[in-house]
Amino acid sequence: MRTAPSVIVFDVNETLSDMSPLADRFAETGAPASLAKLWFATLLRDGFALTAAGDNSSFAEIGAEALRGLLAGQDLTMETDAAVDHIMQGMAGLEVHGDVPDGVSVLKAAGYRLATLTNGSTDVAENLFNAAGIRDSFDRLLSVDDAPAWKPARGAYDYAAAACGTDPEHMLLVAVHPWDIHGAARAGLNTAWINRSGAPYPAYFTEPDYAVTSLRDLAGALKGDLHA
Repeated sequence: MRTAPSVIVFDVNETLSDMSPLADRFAETGAPASLAKLWFATLLRDGFALTAAGDNSSFAEIGAEALRGLLAGQDLTMETDAAVDHIMQGMAGLEVHGDVPDGVSVLKAAGYRLATLTNGSTDVAENLFNAAGIRDSFDRLLSVDDAPAWKPARGAYDYAAAACGTDPEHMLLVAVHPWDIHGAARAGLNTAWINRSGAPYPAYFTEPDYAVTSLRDLAGALKGDLHA
């Protein structure tokens, strides 16, 4: 039986932020726009590999180095370092998905404490939320920069629980990434998967406790479960 969560902790990159405009940043450097998705997947892969080896490098450091590798050999319209800076700076100008402001507002009004746990920087989350007018809804903005390891390692979720002054079983992790859902579940958190794309959930990962197509629907799903 689930324990009713009191703290909801959100992944940030792709879960709350719309990263699709980064494709335009790639195109503006002369690189194929399609490299944007490959870059993010490469960044995550290498971050996970470093975590598995016992290291904890910064999102920005890995992202910039991964970009240099992917941009090598491309017919760029600017120097490689300038292209890397142009793309990385795009992270600071992203906007939230359209369902996020309403979803966050309803969850906050329902009495949940809200926090983030990102493999990226808290500065990115700060800028993102200030621009969307939702910064005041969040009690804590947390990053694995201050944790023992990146998500989905258990140490990241344990860090978030300690920072929020609660136990993992009283937390709900919200993410669009099944690997994040799996890691949080293994660490004892409740989980909610936002499936905006309609993709099937991978059978090799632990299933989420809740699955919704929009953050707007999460409060209703939680309320319905508690009153079932």
